[in-house]
Amino acid sequence: MPEKHTGNPLGSEKINSLLARFAVPSIIAMLVSSLYNIVDQFFIGQSVGRNGNAATNVSFPFSTSCISIALLFGIGGSSAFNIALGKGQTIKEEKEKAPYYIGNSISMMFGLGVFLCACTLIFLEPLLMFFGSPKEVLPFAKTYASVTALGFPFLIISTGGGHLVRADGRPKYTMICNITGAVINTILDALFVFGFHWGMAGAAAATITGQFISGSMVLFLLSRCQSVTLEKKHLRIRKKYVGRIVSLGTAPCSNQIAMMIVQIVMNNSLKHYGSLSHYGESIPIACTGIIMKVNMIFMSFIIGISQGLQPIVSFNFGAGNKKRVKQAWLLAAGTGLFIALFFFAMFQIFPHQIISLFGKGNKEYYTFAENYFHIFLFFTFLNFLQPITSNFFTAIGKPKGGVFLSMTRQILFLLPLIAILPLFFGIDGIMYAGPVADLMAAVCAILMVSHEFKALK
Repeated sequence: MPEKHTGNPLGSEKINSLLARFAVPSIIAMLVSSLYNIVDQFFIGQSVGRNGNAATNVSFPFSTSCISIALLFGIGGSSAFNIALGKGQTIKEEKEKAPYYIGNSISMMFGLGVFLCACTLIFLEPLLMFFGSPKEVLPFAKTYASVTALGFPFLIISTGGGHLVRADGRPKYTMICNITGAVINTILDALFVFGFHWGMAGAAAATITGQFISGSMVLFLLSRCQSVTLEKKHLRIRKKYVGRIVSLGTAPCSNQIAMMIVQIVMNNSLKHYGSLSHYGESIPIACTGIIMKVNMIFMSFIIGISQGLQPIVSFNFGAGNKKRVKQAWLLAAGTGLFIALFFFAMFQIFPHQIISLFGKGNKEYYTFAENYFHIFLFFTFLNFLQPITSNFFTAIGKPKGGVFLSMTRQILFLLPLIAILPLFFGIDGIMYAGPVADLMAAVCAILMVSHEFKALK
């Protein structure tokens, strides 16, 4: 039986069961999404080696660009949609606006995906050099990125459209779409890389095939919305709807753009300071790429919780139920803390075992990877606060607060620290920049949400 979305459960069902119903499928969807990169990293590491792993790292800003667009219109569109449904309980005109937010989001995501694909293929080599690719890694990165670029429109639709399907009251279907794409990607990775020996091109081909199927499934579901009737007129781009969507989606989008900027700066810093150390240029870039994608597994739980929080908070805030808004954040934060403590222990105790899953390396390779786990990710147990709180502000229609919080860790703190600390501590300074930025971002999140709770009273 299909899931029904009447709007009433968001305002009446118990917060813990409601958060579980929305967050669990979101977490699974995010985990599956992160597996696209993890699976590629595994097969490439085992078949191509260190340069292949480094190539996926320097190509990753392309994927981050796609995710930023997906979150801009996916979370922005779903927040606007749910707020309109919440207000639509008493104001008919608000409910009539709801399908326009979904339709305009779909059109913008697909159009920008095609545009990004074209720009990538035209300027591929200079972009990869700008992203910090060492010369010995460049051929591998060009092969991988030239193929994955073809899947950009469907990567954006599968990621951003999944938020719209979730907002329509069908979180399980979002999960199914993502799982289907990831399973296909994994099977084809084994076939193309190990079976056909296609190397980087094989891993990339497997990735875009999974994205195409997942994106197509999402489009099919969105054409059959349950809470509203979606028509062709809703797909026609209109400034007032796009403006509202963008204002609410700017925070998560900004966070992704900030991550991309930091990654580009970090890759270039790792390349420069690595060449001045005994590690060399490619070892720091390869290790950092793997570790950040492993960290994405942890962040998938946290982002999934924050995404599951969004429709609950948006609806209840729109309906004026401020008590449930606060309860939802507290439950999400408590769950995030429990998960963060588990991953903190894993990263501190088993770094050697984790990095060994992605291919073999020399002594310097393992030394750098273990130090990076221990130092850069030391404050993992606090890293649930900023994403959950940033999305919370977006969900209550206060995008400025969400944007500020999304920028704290990456742009306001981490980026300057990456530039300054290596001047005194060399490549180790890059590692120490991480925990300092994490601590400061967590403090900002606590202060801002505490102030907001006082205002809600």
